[in-house]
Amino acid sequence: MSSAINDLLDKIFVNTLKSTVFIDRDVLRPEYIPDELPHREEQIAKLGSILAPSLKGSKPSNVFIYGLTGTGKTAVTKYVLKRLHSKSLELGVDIVTCYVNTRQDDTTYRVIVKLAECVGLRLPFTGISTAEAYRRFLKVLDSRSSIMIAVLDEIDFLIKRSGDEILYRLTRSSDELTNSKIAIIGITNDLKLVEDLDPRVRSSLGEVELVFPPYNAVQLEDILTRRAKIAFKPGAIDKSVISLCAALAAREHGDARRALDLLRVAGEIAEREGSEKVLIEHVYKALREIEVDRASEVISTMPLHSKLVLLAILNLTKTSNGKTTTGEVYTHYKSLCSKIGIESVTQRRVSDILSELDMTGIITARVISRGRYGKTRVISLAVPEDVVVKALSEDPYVSQLLSGNR
Repeated sequence: MSSAINDLLDKIFVNTLKSTVFIDRDVLRPEYIPDELPHREEQIAKLGSILAPSLKGSKPSNVFIYGLTGTGKTAVTKYVLKRLHSKSLELGVDIVTCYVNTRQDDTTYRVIVKLAECVGLRLPFTGISTAEAYRRFLKVLDSRSSIMIAVLDEIDFLIKRSGDEILYRLTRSSDELTNSKIAIIGITNDLKLVEDLDPRVRSSLGEVELVFPPYNAVQLEDILTRRAKIAFKPGAIDKSVISLCAALAAREHGDARRALDLLRVAGEIAEREGSEKVLIEHVYKALREIEVDRASEVISTMPLHSKLVLLAILNLTKTSNGKTTTGEVYTHYKSLCSKIGIESVTQRRVSDILSELDMTGIITARVISRGRYGKTRVISLAVPEDVVVKALSEDPYVSQLLSGNR
């Protein structure tokens, strides 16, 4: 490796170590749980009152927490559980709190492995059945005489991928436990999730619902101001930058996570440029950077048929002034399916996929009237072509169809 590259890396490392703007950038990350959660006092109080019976050894109600991304659902849940755990130690009550992100642990078996870890049991990753893993977990839990509060975050991902078996098992756990009890906290941004569950699961859930509204621009500005005081060096950031980050995030349904990401990435760009202040221009650069990263993540985690629909749009918009229609997309999508030897989904399902892609901001779909021929949607890409190609090429099935796009 050339000395020029090594010198460049040394310079990057030194700049980061003696940051011009940050004291602690991790304060701006979504996993950071602050000592106070402003504008969520009502939700904290309600969740606390639902879980409080566990301090007397009673099983609390199951809770489903709904709200859009970045409305504080996970932060509030972790905050309340942390305080509950401290109180339980004080009172000598055995409360086990267990957090599982089911977007990462997205099978029933992997969720059981996580729950088992929380009671000190290490299960093998493979080699035993789900039923046997669950039996071992319940046996260890019951030996503790505990109340377990199992948090299943982003539970809609697990249910879409693996069904509602874990909910069925956990809601029926009282039939198999003598000394311990399990309560569930489900966190989701899908308001219709419980409606779509198996009726047997729904009836035994008996859940309490807690809905988190989006933050407004004033609330986001307050949250950012509090975090910025801990995250940045004095004088490194001023009110106009914080106001802009809050306004941009409020425009997209009041997403605090997005606001914090914007502020952090703007700071990192300022740091890379050797600036001692985070400026408005750094926020707009951060916005572009985040848009590309977000689009890539959304596309790479989509199901196969959604990726094929997106590839159809990519191919068609290249040859027709950047626009195409629902009918054209469906026809081309079916030809892509036949090329890789898989069965296509129905036109109605493709229409739903187009709505999902529109909602996530990957495409723009505008309904236009065609007179007596009815209505159709005019579709165009809302993210750069190269971002779409790069994200789609990570899928082994789709990459074989992409050779003409490179």
